[in-house]
Amino acid sequence: MAFKMISLQNVTLRRGQHVLLHNINWTVFHKQRVGLIGANGSGKTSLFALLQGELQADSGSVEIPRQIKIAHVAQETPGYSQSALDFVLDGDVELRSLQEELLDAEKKDDGERIGHIHTQLGVIDAYSATARAAKLLDGLGFSDVELQQSVSDFSGGWRMRLNLAKALMCRSDVLLLDEPTNHLDLDAVIWLEQWLIKYTGTLLLISHDREFLDRVVDNIAHISNQQIKSYSGNYSSFEKQRAAQILLQQAAFEKQQKQMAHLQSFVDRFRYKASKARQAQSRVKAIERMELISVVHIESEFEFAFREPSKCPNPLISLQDARVAYGDKVVLTNVNLSIAPKDRIALLGPNGAGKSSLIKLLAGEIEPAAGEREVSEGLKIGYFAQHQVDSLELDETPLAHFKKLAPKIPEAQFRKFLGGFCFSGDQVLEPVQIFSGGEKARLALAILVWQQPNLLLLDEPTNHLDLDMRQALSMALQEFQGAVIVVSHDRFLLNTTADQLFLVANHQLNNFDGDLDDYQRWLFEFRRQRENQLSEQLDKTPVSRKSQRQQDAKVREMRSPILKKIKKLEDELAGLEKEIAAVELVLADSGMYEEGNKDKLLVELQKQTVIKKRIQEVENAWLMVSTELNDLDSSFL
Repeated sequence: MAFKMISLQNVTLRRGQHVLLHNINWTVFHKQRVGLIGANGSGKTSLFALLQGELQADSGSVEIPRQIKIAHVAQETPGYSQSALDFVLDGDVELRSLQEELLDAEKKDDGERIGHIHTQLGVIDAYSATARAAKLLDGLGFSDVELQQSVSDFSGGWRMRLNLAKALMCRSDVLLLDEPTNHLDLDAVIWLEQWLIKYTGTLLLISHDREFLDRVVDNIAHISNQQIKSYSGNYSSFEKQRAAQILLQQAAFEKQQKQMAHLQSFVDRFRYKASKARQAQSRVKAIERMELISVVHIESEFEFAFREPSKCPNPLISLQDARVAYGDKVVLTNVNLSIAPKDRIALLGPNGAGKSSLIKLLAGEIEPAAGEREVSEGLKIGYFAQHQVDSLELDETPLAHFKKLAPKIPEAQFRKFLGGFCFSGDQVLEPVQIFSGGEKARLALAILVWQQPNLLLLDEPTNHLDLDMRQALSMALQEFQGAVIVVSHDRFLLNTTADQLFLVANHQLNNFDGDLDDYQRWLFEFRRQRENQLSEQLDKTPVSRKSQRQQDAKVREMRSPILKKIKKLEDELAGLEKEIAAVELVLADSGMYEEGNKDKLLVELQKQTVIKKRIQEVENAWLMVSTELNDLDSSFL
């Protein structure tokens, strides 16, 4: 379907004196799934604000049909006293409106109106709303008990998950998601991925997770140099197209060689080892992509390396029959783990299984409830927690943070080091409190790198980092001389840095024999069993099922002729798009503009005018029929 959902014409957008977008012409069509990418600060979030009417263009026009419903994730969540489940149900505005009307009708004992409202509730599938909201929350990692907890009981990261669930609950034509995976773990990311694949509306997604983009979108919109350039296909397709463009001007491949060599060394070491065969095959596939990835990021400003540790004892740290517990609640038991230099371990497991707790135990943040934690002399841990940015001094500058670490080091050396994390000039003298989330994360990472650890414990290190910085982190980790244990929802980072996978589940830590695709299948089965239990608990009564079937049948009968009209118009529009493409292909031929082809040129130009006019007529007709469908639906509300 080629109906225009969003159209920007000659749009210029500024933030203060800074021009974000200049003279942009950009169109998003019905049911397109667009990944919006670009460096931090390039204008992605501001573009979303423009589409939501929160910002006004400095020039040009933004056209969105008035009947289009746009859903987005709120950035702030007040400490509401209502339950998590009720908060998410508020996302279904039609449901809440009808429920209020029903209460009013019942107060007035208006039987006819009550019956009419119940009919409308059946049309919008209101009787399954609670179950749908509960499934959203379950998918995003909330337990059954947490569904009834107050919103105010949850931390900021979990409130962002509530906001996401509320947006998904909305009946939307267009869904705007701004880095939705930032506050999710891997199992929640995989669940969201599957939900979005089934979403039937138009999707605009800002994300720095290349694997997530690959699976969810079919178009990429790249913001660079105040312009938006569209690419058909997913992120991998964008990398190929972008790399082809860059390679016309660039002949440098040095930046990719180290990464490819690292991956190849893994393949060489484990290709013939049965327990590692699947992971080795994953590296073979990664190598095939690596050249294109590196070319795309060759102009990145980020380039850093972990400083070589002064010592690397073997083993660095070990756990013997360790148990993790919080009071009477046992999280992990009988954990045996020995970490040697250059170990590369990724921890997998469902939400709440104990991955972060295991990282904290290794870091010494918590003590084992039983068993032993033994560390070698010379162990130096670099610990990056999910909320590491909270440890930054907001009133201090980046330079001040480093002077506290090493007072005798010359300022010039700090400035050079910070330059690798894209802090340059006067920015090193600015207070941290004015930094974006991505800038704070980069500074926290820079502080960790400076301290020369020999064991890196990384718990979601890519939150708020853009694609270029994630690429730089991946490259640096591959050259790191110590050991790495990482928990991350970024599958690209896991694929390019981890040699071993461990599964944290059912209170146990075990080696996982497989790759991330195998883990996804394991996780689907795990979730299927949980969802079946949830469905049984929240199943509708037989009377509600019967009422819903009757109402659904009635609505289908009335909607059927309108849907046929829409289908007919969509088919005609698809044919017209092919015709106009053929005409424009002819007009693109420079030979058409020679003197001898003047008559043919006039015919083609006239044909182009006629087709464009008809396209406009069909689009207007589609709008009218769609409005008719909306009005019909509204009559049941």
